[in-house]
Amino acid sequence: MTDVKNLFRYPGDVDAFGFDWGHLSVVLGPQVNGAQNFSAAVVTVPPGQGHSRHNHPGAEEIIFILEGTGAQMVEDDTGMPHTEQVKAGCCVFIPESRFHSTLNTGTTDMKIFVVYSPIGPEQALRSLPDFRIIPRKG
Repeated sequence: MTDVKNLFRYPGDVDAFGFDWGHLSVVLGPQVNGAQNFSAAVVTVPPGQGHSRHNHPGAEEIIFILEGTGAQMVEDDTGMPHTEQVKAGCCVFIPESRFHSTLNTGTTDMKIFVVYSPIGPEQALRSLPDFRIIPRKG
């Protein structure tokens, strides 16, 4: 049985996944609180940084901009890139296996909430060459 206290998580409660372009804190998923059908993370991207074009085979993604501004690219179903300027409050749906990228074009950190369904893309990030663990605070 899951302890109800494990259902509440802040980004600082978990080790973050660090990359050259920023970091990601998985706040919901099997290893965090037993979620089985989707996972979620808070992503922080410093000014001028971003993650390159990539996709998540077999998974959909929701990107919700919490803070900051940026350029969000999503390829259409023919592979043509489409880029929109995004800011806090924008929600972006990334269809299954669709290539996309994010670039922080602002002067402050860009904070993003992402959801993956089904679970898995967040753990696949561990295989990237610039992956490192940033220990949780406290």
